[in-house]
Amino acid sequence: MRYLLLLPLVLWLAACSVSIDGARYQALQPAFDLRNFFTGEVKAWGIVQDRSGNLVQRFQVDIVGSVAGTTLILDETFSYSLGDGVRQRQWRIEEGANGSLSGVADDIAGAAQGALYGNALQWQYEMDLVLDSGTYRVSFDDWMWAFDSDTLINRSYIRKFGLVMAEVTIFMQKQP
Repeated sequence: MRYLLLLPLVLWLAACSVSIDGARYQALQPAFDLRNFFTGEVKAWGIVQDRSGNLVQRFQVDIVGSVAGTTLILDETFSYSLGDGVRQRQWRIEEGANGSLSGVADDIAGAAQGALYGNALQWQYEMDLVLDSGTYRVSFDDWMWAFDSDTLINRSYIRKFGLVMAEVTIFMQKQP
Protein backbone atom coordinates (compact mmCIF):
# COMPACT_ATOMS: atom_id res chain seq x y z
CA MET A 1 0.00 0.00 0.00
CA ARG A 2 2.83 2.38 0.86
CA TYR A 3 4.35 1.88 -2.59
CA LEU A 4 1.04 2.68 -4.27
CA LEU A 5 0.96 5.98 -2.40
CA LEU A 6 4.53 6.80 -3.52
CA LEU A 7 3.88 6.02 -7.19
CA PRO A 8 2.03 9.31 -7.97
CA LEU A 9 4.79 11.30 -6.25
CA VAL A 10 7.51 9.55 -8.26
CA LEU A 11 5.62 10.09 -11.52
CA TRP A 12 5.05 13.76 -10.68
CA LEU A 13 8.75 14.25 -9.88
CA ALA A 14 9.78 12.57 -13.14
CA ALA A 15 7.44 14.87 -15.07
CA CYS A 16 9.10 17.92 -13.47
CA SER A 17 12.59 17.05 -14.66
CA VAL A 18 14.26 17.98 -17.93
CA SER A 19 16.86 15.71 -19.46
CA ILE A 20 18.66 16.70 -22.65
CA ASP A 21 21.02 14.32 -24.44
CA GLY A 22 24.02 16.28 -25.74
CA ALA A 23 25.04 13.46 -28.09
CA ARG A 24 21.99 14.31 -30.24
CA TYR A 25 23.69 17.62 -31.20
CA GLN A 26 27.20 16.29 -31.88
CA ALA A 27 26.81 16.23 -35.68
CA LEU A 28 24.61 19.33 -36.04
CA GLN A 29 25.91 22.45 -37.74
CA PRO A 30 27.04 25.09 -37.31
CA ALA A 31 29.52 23.83 -34.73
CA PHE A 32 29.54 26.04 -31.65
CA ASP A 33 32.90 27.83 -31.41
CA LEU A 34 32.90 29.17 -27.85
CA ARG A 35 35.98 31.41 -28.14
CA ASN A 36 35.06 32.84 -31.52
CA PHE A 37 31.48 33.59 -30.51
CA PHE A 38 32.33 35.29 -27.21
CA THR A 39 35.52 37.16 -28.19
CA GLY A 40 34.45 40.78 -28.66
CA GLU A 41 31.03 42.24 -27.89
CA VAL A 42 27.85 40.20 -27.50
CA LYS A 43 24.38 41.57 -26.73
CA ALA A 44 21.83 39.36 -24.96
CA TRP A 45 18.12 39.59 -24.14
CA GLY A 46 16.47 37.27 -21.65
CA ILE A 47 13.51 36.37 -19.50
CA VAL A 48 13.01 34.27 -16.38
CA GLN A 49 9.75 32.39 -15.86
CA ASP A 50 8.69 30.69 -12.63
CA ARG A 51 7.51 27.09 -12.66
CA SER A 52 3.96 28.26 -13.49
CA GLY A 53 5.22 30.10 -16.58
CA ASN A 54 4.80 33.58 -15.08
CA LEU A 55 7.35 36.16 -16.20
CA VAL A 56 9.42 37.26 -13.18
CA GLN A 57 12.44 38.93 -14.83
CA ARG A 58 13.22 40.60 -18.13
CA PHE A 59 16.80 41.70 -18.71
CA GLN A 60 19.54 42.66 -21.15
CA VAL A 61 23.20 41.71 -20.89
CA ASP A 62 26.20 43.38 -22.47
CA ILE A 63 29.04 40.87 -22.69
CA VAL A 64 32.64 41.73 -23.54
CA GLY A 65 34.81 38.69 -24.14
CA SER A 66 38.59 38.50 -24.27
CA VAL A 67 41.27 35.83 -24.17
CA ALA A 68 44.23 35.88 -21.77
CA GLY A 69 46.51 32.92 -22.43
CA THR A 70 44.23 29.88 -22.31
CA THR A 71 41.44 31.64 -20.39
CA LEU A 72 38.29 33.05 -21.97
CA ILE A 73 37.14 36.03 -19.89
CA LEU A 74 33.52 37.19 -20.14
CA ASP A 75 32.64 40.51 -18.50
CA GLU A 76 28.84 40.67 -18.19
CA THR A 77 26.79 43.78 -17.34
CA PHE A 78 23.08 43.20 -16.61
CA SER A 79 20.17 45.67 -16.73
CA TYR A 80 16.59 44.79 -15.76
CA SER A 81 13.28 46.10 -17.05
CA LEU A 82 11.36 43.67 -14.81
CA GLY A 83 12.65 42.26 -11.53
CA ASP A 84 16.16 42.62 -10.21
CA GLY A 85 19.31 40.56 -9.99
CA VAL A 86 23.07 40.54 -10.33
CA ARG A 87 24.49 43.64 -12.05
CA GLN A 88 28.01 42.44 -12.92
CA ARG A 89 29.65 39.04 -13.39
CA GLN A 90 32.99 37.96 -14.75
CA TRP A 91 33.42 34.40 -15.99
CA ARG A 92 36.89 32.86 -16.39
CA ILE A 93 36.54 29.78 -18.57
CA GLU A 94 39.10 27.12 -19.49
CA GLU A 95 38.70 24.54 -22.25
CA GLY A 96 39.90 21.04 -21.47
CA ALA A 97 40.26 17.85 -23.45
CA ASN A 98 37.43 16.46 -25.57
CA GLY A 99 35.31 19.63 -25.42
CA SER A 100 35.15 19.81 -21.63
CA LEU A 101 34.96 23.22 -19.96
CA SER A 102 35.36 24.61 -16.47
CA GLY A 103 34.79 28.12 -15.23
CA VAL A 104 34.54 30.32 -12.18
CA ALA A 105 32.77 33.56 -11.28
CA ASP A 106 32.55 35.38 -7.95
CA ASP A 107 28.84 34.68 -7.42
CA ILE A 108 29.03 31.03 -8.50
CA ALA A 109 29.48 28.32 -5.83
CA GLY A 110 32.54 26.30 -6.80
CA ALA A 111 33.47 25.67 -10.40
CA ALA A 112 31.04 25.43 -13.29
CA GLN A 113 31.45 22.41 -15.54
CA GLY A 114 30.52 22.15 -19.18
CA ALA A 115 30.86 20.21 -22.39
CA LEU A 116 30.62 21.04 -26.08
CA TYR A 117 28.44 18.83 -28.28
CA GLY A 118 28.69 19.94 -31.90
CA ASN A 119 26.41 22.96 -32.10
CA ALA A 120 25.47 22.81 -28.40
CA LEU A 121 27.07 23.60 -25.06
CA GLN A 122 25.90 22.33 -21.68
CA TRP A 123 26.99 24.44 -18.69
CA GLN A 124 26.19 23.44 -15.09
CA TYR A 125 26.81 25.28 -11.84
CA GLU A 126 25.36 26.22 -8.47
CA MET A 127 24.73 29.64 -7.02
CA ASP A 128 22.99 31.32 -4.12
CA LEU A 129 19.86 32.93 -5.49
CA VAL A 130 18.49 35.87 -3.48
CA LEU A 131 14.68 36.11 -3.41
CA ASP A 132 12.25 38.11 -1.27
CA SER A 133 11.80 35.06 0.97
CA GLY A 134 15.54 34.46 1.51
CA THR A 135 18.65 33.05 -0.14
CA TYR A 136 18.56 29.62 -1.74
CA ARG A 137 21.31 27.44 -3.21
CA VAL A 138 20.09 26.35 -6.63
CA SER A 139 21.62 24.51 -9.54
CA PHE A 140 21.61 25.76 -13.12
CA ASP A 141 21.59 23.50 -16.14
CA ASP A 142 22.27 25.76 -19.14
CA TRP A 143 21.97 24.58 -22.73
CA MET A 144 23.20 26.84 -25.52
CA TRP A 145 22.70 26.18 -29.21
CA ALA A 146 24.44 27.95 -32.08
CA PHE A 147 21.72 29.19 -34.41
CA ASP A 148 24.31 30.57 -36.81
CA SER A 149 27.82 32.02 -36.38
CA ASP A 150 26.42 35.24 -34.84
CA THR A 151 23.37 34.02 -32.88
CA LEU A 152 23.08 31.81 -29.83
CA ILE A 153 19.99 30.58 -28.01
CA ASN A 154 20.31 29.69 -24.31
CA ARG A 155 17.80 27.74 -22.23
CA SER A 156 18.49 27.35 -18.50
CA TYR A 157 16.70 25.18 -16.00
CA ILE A 158 16.98 26.34 -12.38
CA ARG A 159 16.56 23.45 -9.96
CA LYS A 160 16.08 23.07 -6.22
CA PHE A 161 15.88 19.56 -4.75
CA GLY A 162 16.06 18.24 -8.33
CA LEU A 163 12.86 20.02 -9.38
CA VAL A 164 12.76 22.71 -12.06
CA MET A 165 11.70 25.87 -10.20
CA ALA A 166 12.26 28.39 -13.01
CA GLU A 167 13.43 28.58 -16.62
CA VAL A 168 15.58 31.20 -18.31
CA THR A 169 15.52 31.92 -22.04
CA ILE A 170 18.27 34.11 -23.51
CA PHE A 171 18.99 35.15 -27.09
CA MET A 172 22.56 36.32 -27.75
CA GLN A 173 23.90 38.11 -30.79
CA LYS A 174 27.55 38.76 -31.59
CA GLN A 175 28.04 42.44 -32.37
CA PRO A 176 30.03 43.65 -35.42
